[in-house]
Amino acid sequence: NRKPREMSNVIPLKKPRAKKTPDLLQLKIELAWIKPTIWRRIVVPESITLGNLHQVLQVTFDWCDYHLHEFDFGGERFGIPDPEFDWEPVRSETRIQLKTALGGMASFKYIYDFGDHWEHRIKVEKKLPGDPELSHRAMLLKAANAAPPEDVGGAPGYEDFVAVMADPSHPEHQSMHEWYGDAFDPSFVDVVAISLALHDLKI
Repeated sequence: NRKPREMSNVIPLKKPRAKKTPDLLQLKIELAWIKPTIWRRIVVPESITLGNLHQVLQVTFDWCDYHLHEFDFGGERFGIPDPEFDWEPVRSETRIQLKTALGGMASFKYIYDFGDHWEHRIKVEKKLPGDPELSHRAMLLKAANAAPPEDVGGAPGYEDFVAVMADPSHPEHQSMHEWYGDAFDPSFVDVVAISLALHDLKI
């Protein structure tokens, strides 16, 4: 008689669970203490890390990432820890997701350049259904007014810069124009350039 064939011990592999497309958050970002208000409206996946959100904000406001920065969620601070300089250590931004840091809050701050102290006030306007096209990208929806140049001296320095650049008869006009390197229109935002840069920035 033939022996019955032994049962195989191989357990069939489970199909990997499809990764859920993260929901999106619509954010409005305003620079504090400047009139008329400089603002941007963007959409990001709620799963974005704060480290990647930092990169998105740099592109969105045409900053060059020359200076230190931090996020402030109701007094809880995130950034890049530096034991040599931190008298009040920040939590690392590298892996923490925006939805986790928010913890139900609807607003937070992003500070860039502790000298000029550019305070970005960020409000979560709404949650949107996930979109596979945007699960690793940010998108600019709308923008108003040019962002200040780097190292212009914060909000008061920017106010002076705009006034001097607009007045060819001002004694500092020529030197300010040479420092900046071009004409400056405070109302102009290059939304196409920002949108293309965000499209190329994988998050």
